[in-house]
Amino acid sequence: MRIVVNGMQAFGKAVVDKLIERGENVVGIYGADEKPGGRKDPINEAAETHGIPLYQLPSFKTDEALEHIKGLDADLCVMAYVIKFVPSSFLNVPKYGSIQYHPSLLPKHRGPSSINWPIIQGSKKTGLSIFWPDDGLDTGPILLQKEIEIGPDDTLGSIYFDKLFPMGVDAMMEAIDLVKKGAAPKVVQDESQFSYESWCKKEDVEINWKDNVQTIYNLIRGSNPQPGAWSTIGGEVIQIFDCSLSEDKVGPIGTITAIDKDNFTVGAEGGGIIVKRVRIGKEKMSAAQYVKNSNLKVGLKFD
Repeated sequence: MRIVVNGMQAFGKAVVDKLIERGENVVGIYGADEKPGGRKDPINEAAETHGIPLYQLPSFKTDEALEHIKGLDADLCVMAYVIKFVPSSFLNVPKYGSIQYHPSLLPKHRGPSSINWPIIQGSKKTGLSIFWPDDGLDTGPILLQKEIEIGPDDTLGSIYFDKLFPMGVDAMMEAIDLVKKGAAPKVVQDESQFSYESWCKKEDVEINWKDNVQTIYNLIRGSNPQPGAWSTIGGEVIQIFDCSLSEDKVGPIGTITAIDKDNFTVGAEGGGIIVKRVRIGKEKMSAAQYVKNSNLKVGLKFD
């Protein structure tokens, strides 16, 4: 098949690399926009490495974009991490249409931060979907899905990089093989089960130390490494990343209850948060380094 890839960043590059490794005929890449003097996007680097024509269209909604993909005479478009809106008029040009990766079990967690929210909400499982995109937001029919468990100490980073990223690349190859065989399902999503969440932003992840300790722990790990759960102490913003959960009764809510060699503990309802890594301003550091550089002491309370 003549395959076009539309994507960006490390996931897009990994899909392109895998396609080339398999000997697939990738006839073009719709890559990421770049700022002058900025770092080249990984998928754009992949196009250069493999000698594949790279196209950087300002929009996929124009007549020019439609004529462009028609000119590629593609059999299939593979969408590997796309944030620009791509209309169905463009998606349906290839002979077999377009397939897209989404890191959740659709129709649950439609939207751009679909890995953060299941962790923050305390879910025990999530997964990925390869689907046939349409004009809605993550609403097209399902081709295949893969489910994973969210471990009690998983973070956004571990779920994506250790699980959904590599599994997603393999699932995309599996989906392409099904398309080739003429055996790719189109299962309509059950709208009664859908959920949607927008971007997980800084304002969504401010820690409320009055919450149950498990709720706080889910918030921290669901936003580690981005956008980074945060609070303030002595008027200074501190983002909390690596941490662990203590269910011991450790003291007053929102108060520093212990400072050890490598971490410090903050009291919460039903237990405590053992903080191991933080960021102050633009600098990430160990909790031990933060304690050394600050006036942190037992009894201080978060604002």
